[in-house]
Amino acid sequence: MGKLAEPGELEPAERRRLLGRLAQALSEGAKRARRNGAGRGRWLADVFLNIAPRIPIRDLHTLSEHHHGLTGEQLADDLVRTAQKGTMTVGAIGGALAAAEFAAPPLLLSAPAQLVAETIVVAAIEVKLLAELHEVYGVRVDGTGTQRAIVFASAWAKQRGIDPLAPTSVSLALGAATKTALRNRLMRTLGRHLTTFGPFLTGAVAGGTLNRIATKKLAEAVRADLRVKLPPAADRPEIGRD
Repeated sequence: MGKLAEPGELEPAERRRLLGRLAQALSEGAKRARRNGAGRGRWLADVFLNIAPRIPIRDLHTLSEHHHGLTGEQLADDLVRTAQKGTMTVGAIGGALAAAEFAAPPLLLSAPAQLVAETIVVAAIEVKLLAELHEVYGVRVDGTGTQRAIVFASAWAKQRGIDPLAPTSVSLALGAATKTALRNRLMRTLGRHLTTFGPFLTGAVAGGTLNRIATKKLAEAVRADLRVKLPPAADRPEIGRD
């Protein structure tokens, strides 16, 4: 999962291979969940909360190193461009796979697992983007890796930045309202990926475009929040100053 969440570091063929492996694993998990009576939305949210702590989040210094020494708004711009490319690629790959499946109808039996895999990967890329934008703007979230992942997943569900002055405990992040928001957000993302099942390569174009637009919209909302919630200049990391 960690590799799939890295937007710009995989060749398309390798991304397709890993996406297929993830789809297979999710298919088996979905069957077990159905046998246990779990609803699709609840199961999908549980899967993502288990995956979220494995999403690699880079600190500010590492981000700057990986993005040619960029800082501040320029670094944020580059992170957004990279994430958009990543989610667009996932949508396009899903559409290309669907086009092949239309040529061989029996393979359409794997369609639901493919949709779930695309949804999980896009969500992971966007949570990673959201978390790393917080690093760029100097808005720190305290806690263990797992605790931070849950808080960032909660923020992604709401499509908002995190207020450093508001309580962001794991217990709050895992409240009923937040779990519902996460389920709803994941199901909306899954619904967006239904477009990848258009005939021929129309699904690839639609899936990639919709993902790119959605990632851009998320980034704009989060950055607007973080600009308002910036800590005092003296408390910001040195590397983040332009």
